Order: sequence, then structure tokens, then C-alpha cells
Amino acid sequence: MDRRARRTWGSAALLIILLGFAGAKVQAQAAPAAAVLIADDIQITADRRLIAKGNVEAYQDGTRLTAGSIIYDPDTGMLTVTGPITIDDGNGTLIVADQAELSNDMQRGLLSGARMVLNDQLQMAAVQIDRVDGKYTQLYKTVATSCKVCADDPRPPLWQIRARRVVHDIEGQQLYFDEAQLRVGNVPILYLPRMRLPDPTQTRATGFLMPSVTSDSRLGNGFRMPYFIKIGDHRDLLLTPYIASNTRTLGFRYRQAFRTGRIVFEGAWSNDSLTQDSGRGYLFGAGQFDLRNDFKLQFDFETVSDEAYLNDYDFYSKDRLDSQIQITRTRRDSFKRLTYINYNSLRDDEDNDVLPTDVVEGLYEGRFFPRALGGELRLSAVAHAHERRSTVDFDANSDGIADGRDVARLSFDAAWLHTFQMGGLQLQSQFGLAADVININDDAAFDGTESGYAPSTAFTLRYPLVKHTAGGARYIIEPVAQVVWVGGDALNVPNDESTRVEFDEGNLIALSRFPSTDRRERGWSTAYGATWARFDPEGWDLSITAGQVVHQDAQTDFSYSSGLSDRRSDYLLAGHLRFNGGLSLSGRTIINDNFDMTKAEVRGEWQNSRLDLSGSYVWIDEDTEVDRLEPIGEISFESAYKLDRFWTASLDMRYDIEDRRTAEAAAGLSYENECVLVGLSISRRFADSTTIEPSTSLGLTVSIRGFSANSGQRTEVRSCGKQAR
Repeated sequence: MDRRARRTWGSAALLIILLGFAGAKVQAQAAPAAAVLIADDIQITADRRLIAKGNVEAYQDGTRLTAGSIIYDPDTGMLTVTGPITIDDGNGTLIVADQAELSNDMQRGLLSGARMVLNDQLQMAAVQIDRVDGKYTQLYKTVATSCKVCADDPRPPLWQIRARRVVHDIEGQQLYFDEAQLRVGNVPILYLPRMRLPDPTQTRATGFLMPSVTSDSRLGNGFRMPYFIKIGDHRDLLLTPYIASNTRTLGFRYRQAFRTGRIVFEGAWSNDSLTQDSGRGYLFGAGQFDLRNDFKLQFDFETVSDEAYLNDYDFYSKDRLDSQIQITRTRRDSFKRLTYINYNSLRDDEDNDVLPTDVVEGLYEGRFFPRALGGELRLSAVAHAHERRSTVDFDANSDGIADGRDVARLSFDAAWLHTFQMGGLQLQSQFGLAADVININDDAAFDGTESGYAPSTAFTLRYPLVKHTAGGARYIIEPVAQVVWVGGDALNVPNDESTRVEFDEGNLIALSRFPSTDRRERGWSTAYGATWARFDPEGWDLSITAGQVVHQDAQTDFSYSSGLSDRRSDYLLAGHLRFNGGLSLSGRTIINDNFDMTKAEVRGEWQNSRLDLSGSYVWIDEDTEVDRLEPIGEISFESAYKLDRFWTASLDMRYDIEDRRTAEAAAGLSYENECVLVGLSISRRFADSTTIEPSTSLGLTVSIRGFSANSGQRTEVRSCGKQAR
């Protein structure tokens, strides 16, 4: 009988024997699922024992076993297996052993000289392993580690846990250690009589997370020990006690998932010596839900006990908090939104009483395509209101501190657009009518209601040109020009919503460049510009946009720094550059006729296998019309460099050009391999606020891998041999 025949006969023989004898021996139990056996040589002896030898493979209920030989005894229903043995249950557990005595379904038995690997992360070597009904695995005299262990390397792993016994609860996805000893190298550093840890297949389990040690110039030396509580399949709570020389803090995060949405709340409560307050804290929350008829509910709220708390504990760098709730519905041709927002400024130079802290807005946008007219009809309606806490008129207060102006506005806009294609030339026409009603309260200079309308007409010409080269590059040149007329008279209302205007390539072609409809550009205007672009899938890409806007009359509601205040606007220049090597740059600037810049920004990023570098440069000229008494200039960058396969250094900095000082700086060094992550960081905040003081922080984190779900991210694994550990 040739090998193929013997292997086929073996499959059938084991199937018949297992089913037959299992049914004869256990009358009350159902027969086990069919088994498959493949081997180089299979024999059945006179006493009905089945002997398989040479490249043996057995399959039973998703479990795969490979061995040197297998002997099946029908009287006992046990398999005697000779190694090298490998058992893979198909669920992330792999067992390697020298010898084994197993039940015919391979769910019970004894293995000697065994090693078990969980989820390709954690390996446990034991003198003996017992499998109990496929639910529990017991390991005796065990060494557990996720570090790579080399057979010819006498040195111990970076870390290991030695235990007299380890029980793996397969269904509960837990590991129970008896008389556990944690060693770094071969040096014992911690002993616990009992210890429970989640196995690597567990994604959420109650227990302690990795602690961290910190040192802060104001808070002192501290220690954080997070504790995760699994409340259920859809809820959990994370508690993070933080104990330092000058504070006792409890941080928390609560999450819950629902059938139609989710919520998350996080915060902290502190008792420290930094202020005279008996208690300090913050609470942030957010959530979103799917409602009926495609509506979505979203909310978030942010509150803090004092202006400096978030910065003192380095929770967030926000200096303005916003809490909002909104309902939206987005469909192909319509959008609806109802929003309420509450703002709270933490800046020491801003008074919340004179800021619009409460904002309510309703928005509707719709598109229609009338067959009789052709083209596209767009309709929009906005209802907006914002309120200040103060009720004092600006003119009535001699020191000019309080300003209680409240604004309510209704805006309607209708526009009909039609596009004509004439060869390569594209002409788009637009005819529209807008109406605004604005009510002003608590402002003696503008108290009352103003209303007006604004008919508009616009024609836009585009003539894109495309060229393809033999090398695969594609060139595009698109000149564009727009002529706009907007009628009606400007409303006599204060500029309360459109003080900050950005002139960029996104609104070069537009009816109005104000961010809100409380202001509209009036009269005739012309905008023109061009975009040149090069795209190469195997080379470099570049795009450059330049343009200018010319008004019939100067638009006095634009501030100086916007670049649009004169009859002829400043020149807009923007560009984007990308190389296949990982370098990308983007920039935008506004230049007047004297080549003076009012705004400029450059952002860049460079990524390759070892370097990750990003940075930005921003400069904005002073402008008293928007309360910017001095220019703003800043350089910032973030960097990370892989020194080798395991070591990574990082450096971040933010530098204030105008004040000639460093605002923030941070550096870090980390070591990461398949079994451990060690990080050391230092940061310094150079605050110049009366409520925020400078501080320096040191941090040390040590994370042991192997007891958490595999993130799927690539991790460098050390090699056996002479390479450094």
C-alpha cells in the first residue's frame, strides 16, 4: 500500500474507530464530532489499537495536532502522543510539548515538557500541562514572558513571571498565578501569593493598568495607578488615582455604548496646595445618538473649577471651553442643523460677561433641480442669536469695560445656478436674492431692528488646460475669473460676527468673504486668478494658486489684516508641494503692492522609515480693528527619530517670535520591543499669564507587553544571535 493510500485509509479508520468505540463506551453521551487523521504509516493491531507514525496530523472540532506518532487505545479512549507535538486550537492558543496523554477529542489530558503561546504574544513554559475539558489549562512550575527566548542564549529574558502554578481560564480569558514572582533579567523584584491577569485574547478586563511615575516642579513627585472596571459588555469605568507631594487627585472616565449611540464622560477632582480652594476639578462629556428619520443628536460639555486647573495638571491645553448640543440631518440634497453653544473663556485678559457666551442657531440648506428652468436652485435660511451676560450699554459705561450687546438675526438666501460648457470653456451663471433681519439689544448706539435685501448676479469663467507627458506626469492650468454684483444697502448694525476674515484659495471665487451674513460685500467686484498644478504618481506634485479681488468701492467692514479692506485686495499666493520621499510643504500668504505681508503661514511634514518631522510657521500683522495690538509670530515643530530598531527620541517645541521666548518644549526617549515599552519624558511650559505659572514635568512609564489585545501595529522583535538585546 503506497503512502497516499495509507494516509487516506488512516483518515477513514480513525473516524470509524473514534465514532464506534466512543458510542460503545459512553451510551448516554452524544458521539464526538468526526476526526481526521493523516500520517505516513497507519496500522491497526489485533487488540484494536490504532498506531499512526510519521508526519502525523489530526483534526478535531477546529483543533489541529501535529506529532511524530499517535497511539489510540479504544478501551481507555486516550491518545498517547510522541513529540515533537504542536496543538493549535484555532482561537489563538498554541501548545508545544514533548509527550502527551490526551482524550480522543484532545480537550483533556496531560502534556510534559510543554510550552504554551497565547495570541502570538505570551509564552509560558512548564514542566507539565493539564487540559481539563477544553475549558481550563493548568501549568505547573511555569515561566511566563512575552520576550523572545533564544535556545542557544543562556541569558534570561528581559522580564519573566515564575509561578508554582498557572491556570488559564479559556472561557473567562483569564490567567491565575499561584506564588508568582516577577523578575527583571534574573533579579526578583516583586512577589505575590496570588495574581490574576487577562490573557492576550481579552480586550476588556477588570484590573490594574500600567502605572507611571511623574515629577512636576509644582505638584512634586507623583505616582499614577489606573484601575479599569468592566461594568458590562457595553460599559466601563477607568479610575486613575494620582498621588504626589502637593496633590491628591482622582481621575475618571466612564464610557457606555447603546444600540443607537455612545457617551463618554471624563474628569478629575483634586485636593492640592497650589491654590486656596478646598477642591478643584474638571468634567468633560460627549455623546452622539442616531434618531429617527436620519437625524443625529450630538452633545458635549466642558466645565472646570478655575482657569488654571487644566494647565496645572496638563489635562488639556484649551483656554476656551465650549459646550454644545445639536441635532443635524444630512441628506443628498438637504441639510438641517439646530445648535446651542455655551462658551467659557479661561484667558485672564477676557471677561466672560462681555463675550457672547450663549449662542443659538438654526440652519437649513436645500438643493433643487427644476426641469423647466434647468440648472440648480439653492435655498438657505439661518436663525441666529447670541447673548452676553452683561446688560450694561457700552456707551453708558464710562470705563468701557462692560458691553451687553445682544444680537438676533434671520437670513434668507435663494440662488439659481446654471453651468454652460462651450468646448473647454466653462461658464457658470448665478442669480440670487438674500434678505436679512437683525435685532440689536443692550447697545445704545445700535438699539433696534434693521432689515434689508441683497439681490446678486455673478458670472464665473473657467478654462482648464491639461497636458500629459510621456513620463506619466500631468500638468493642469486653470485660469478663472468672476464678475459679481450685489445690490442693496448695508445694514446699520455693529460688526459682531465677522471681525475675523480669512482670505484664501477657498473663497477667492465667492459672492462674499465674510464668515457670517451680518455683513455682505456690496456693489460690483471682480475676482481673478489661476492655478498651476503638476501631478506625477512616481515623482513630485506641486500646485500654485494666485489671485486678487477688485471692488468698485472699498469695503470698509474688512479689517486691515484681512487683505481686503482696500478697493484692490492684496495678492493671494498659496502653494502645495509633495515628494514621494515623504516631504510635503504647504503655504499661504497675502502680499500688498509694496510686497509687505499681512499674513503668512507655512506648514511642512517629512516622514520616512526613521524620521517623523512636522512643523509650522505663522505670522499675522498687528490690527487694532480686531484688538490685535501686536503682531503674532510663532514657530512650532514636532519630531520623532528612530535611533535604531528599538530606541526612539522625540523633541517638540513652540517658539514665540515676537516675544523672543520659548512657549513650550518637550523631549522624550523610549525603548520598545516585543515585550516591553519604557518611556522617559520631560516638558516645560513657559507661561506668562497671571493665572498660569511656568512648570516643568518629568515622566517615566514602563509597560509590559503580553497581557493585552494585539493592537495590530508593527513591533520590532529582537533577533537571536549577537544582536543587542
